[in-house]
Amino acid sequence: MRINEMTRLHIIPFVNESLISSEPSEYRPASDKIISGNPLQRVWSHYSDSTARFSVGIWECEPGAWRIHYTEDEYCRILAGRSLLTNDEGVVREVIAGDEFIIPRGFTGIWEVLECTRKVYVICEYSN
Repeated sequence: MRINEMTRLHIIPFVNESLISSEPSEYRPASDKIISGNPLQRVWSHYSDSTARFSVGIWECEPGAWRIHYTEDEYCRILAGRSLLTNDEGVVREVIAGDEFIIPRGFTGIWEVLECTRKVYVICEYSN
């Protein structure tokens, strides 16, 4: 199927390379959440629905650690790098290129980027 045929079907192709060539938005976690390093984060947003509750894109972060609290469900596929996710009970999971996983709403803990990490993300945010 060609891309123009997909467009008529209202399917949006996801092409990593074309996203990375565009300008990302950059930010850091709130200073009171940063534990170590200077975790500059970049996001290449690919799609967001009209409610902004469902979004897809590519995220990248420089080394550092910060506290996280998920109010959304997020699917991740690590494209490059190495990070540690630690929950509040101290259980640690290393994630590397090729890993796919879901971080459920309500997860709290620490995200630590050991080597610059890039991931595809799919986020579904819930209203309160």
